[in-house]
Amino acid sequence: MSELKNLTKELLKDKEFKKEFEALQPERDLTMSLIRARQEAGLTQAELSKKSGISQADISRLENGNKNPSMALLNRIAEAMDSHLIIDFVPNKDLAKLKVQEKKNIKTD
Repeated sequence: MSELKNLTKELLKDKEFKKEFEALQPERDLTMSLIRARQEAGLTQAELSKKSGISQADISRLENGNKNPSMALLNRIAEAMDSHLIIDFVPNKDLAKLKVQEKKNIKTD
């Protein structure tokens, strides 16, 4: 296991840290989804920038989680990747199943 994973595992034992970490999960999910979609589209950040009209620096900030995107910005990115933006609400009772499925998808990619 990497040092970062070990550190995260250790820090998650602290209830306050865990609460904040979990509160940021949607942002991490969006960041990972953006990176994965860009890579699957076969685009570099620079290429996505050119196609979307969004600066490469802003795309980098989005992928690093340092910028909160608007729906309009996400739609521009989706269009540039010849994709469609879908936002979904998942019941908490189904979340664990979804996470297991995502891990399986990552391992097979």
